[in-house]
Amino acid sequence: MGRIALRREGKNWNAYYARPDTMDGAIWLASIRMDLVEGDPRVKAGFMDLVRTVVDGIVRELLWTDEIGWETRPAPEHEKAGHG
Repeated sequence: MGRIALRREGKNWNAYYARPDTMDGAIWLASIRMDLVEGDPRVKAGFMDLVRTVVDGIVRELLWTDEIGWETRPAPEHEKAGHG
């Protein structure tokens, strides 16, 4: 169906909703300053939880299902944006 893609872009950590195998057409969801995330693991986890919660709500509403599972894995090398 889709995935949440988290990308470091410049000074920000950006969250997108993307198709499983491409970033083409990805929808930007949220952003946080990278220095805030790197400075506190709780902030990093909180941002990830926030984005998951938002996407969970959208998927539940569109598909009328509570069966949503998340798998965490590194981005494919060809999608890594670098530090810009």
